[in-house]
Amino acid sequence: MSDIAPRRKAPSARPAAGHRPQPAAVAPAAAKRPDAPPQSRPNGPDLLAQAEQLARADLLARADLRSRAEQLARADQLARALAPWFLAHQRDLEWRHTRDPYAIWVSEVMLQQTRVDTVKAYWTPFMRRFPDVASLAAADLQQVLAAWSGLGYYRRARLLHAGAQHVHTQLGGRLPAAPDQLREIPGIGRYTAGAITSIAHDLPAALVDGNVARVLSRLQAIAEPKQQGADAAGHWALAQQIVEAGSPRVLAQALMELGATVCTPQQPRCDACPVRPHCRAHARGLVDQIPAPKLRAASPQHDLWAVGLRKAGRLLLTRRPDAGLLAGMWCLPLLERPPAPPEAPHGGLFDRSKLTPAAVRKALGVRVQKIEPPHEPIKHVFTHRVWMLWPLRADLDLADGAGSPAGECAWISPGERPLGGIPTVTERLLERLGY
Repeated sequence: MSDIAPRRKAPSARPAAGHRPQPAAVAPAAAKRPDAPPQSRPNGPDLLAQAEQLARADLLARADLRSRAEQLARADQLARALAPWFLAHQRDLEWRHTRDPYAIWVSEVMLQQTRVDTVKAYWTPFMRRFPDVASLAAADLQQVLAAWSGLGYYRRARLLHAGAQHVHTQLGGRLPAAPDQLREIPGIGRYTAGAITSIAHDLPAALVDGNVARVLSRLQAIAEPKQQGADAAGHWALAQQIVEAGSPRVLAQALMELGATVCTPQQPRCDACPVRPHCRAHARGLVDQIPAPKLRAASPQHDLWAVGLRKAGRLLLTRRPDAGLLAGMWCLPLLERPPAPPEAPHGGLFDRSKLTPAAVRKALGVRVQKIEPPHEPIKHVFTHRVWMLWPLRADLDLADGAGSPAGECAWISPGERPLGGIPTVTERLLERLGY
């Protein structure tokens, strides 16, 4: 409580007649605190700047709405042209006769970096061997690799097998329909998830691979290489708008089919293109320039001896390590072939022109009696590497009690193959050596 008593108000007195009341005295303004913030009001220029800012924001919002409406109208035009074209011109492929998400999953994994004509020979036998998620999940990995032999990129088979086991144990054996849930499965990325959702369930989910990216880049005449790839955000946005403009099942496959059969990298068939009237690259004469050619560095070449060790008429195959190229696959023992002169000295262990018994013993731990001259080399191209393989036969020295090199081995007769994956390069080497 304050110790200053309030002042009592004096009673007012009526003024005398004719007396003019004086105005009350005005108390002086309180002194301004030195630390009080200044009370500023917007001046004319500030108000004008704020008004201009609001006007610009309104113009941007209106432009964005117009752009969005134009994009949707363009997507609708493309969808109206693509759907009837696809239904009339699609290729008759076995996996297009099913709506089974698992079967479509298998087909999409096989089609990654592999030609359709090659997949045709593998999809049906694979589906007969592993008709559903449960059968694939229960199979031994070597059985899966054996069924995959010849398709290449064997990491796909390993991930497909791991994905099936995940679906079987974690999801009750059923593939989900939502793309974000599908992407939680090992080996399923954004494109594969979109393919399963749109094709199997007819739900709008975008999918963009190299073929689709090429189509969309030309349609929009995109000149910037960084915006032409399958990971470009603009491509995924437009693809989503297109599949939302009709049947996703039809339109997703139409985009892929157009890129694979008409809008090809070289010599595209623009005269047969259903969306040519909407193609900006065609209108501007830029089809041959879009997308821009990719500049790739030359792949390094590795020279290797492919040693065909023989014992009593049988040939040795060894299992490749679980990591690296041809992981876990059967192959001939491979030894580095020394670099060409002058990088490497001649003679003895480092003789490039021939493989020596000393080099075999050092690398494989076995003695050989005779090494035949090498056959003509076989070239095998990986994504970022080239193998040049010189196949040759060498007989084990049985008098030395030689057995087999370390690791998992299989001795085969001509025409015989061990259980598990046999890559194409191994088949070519065996054929060259008469096995």
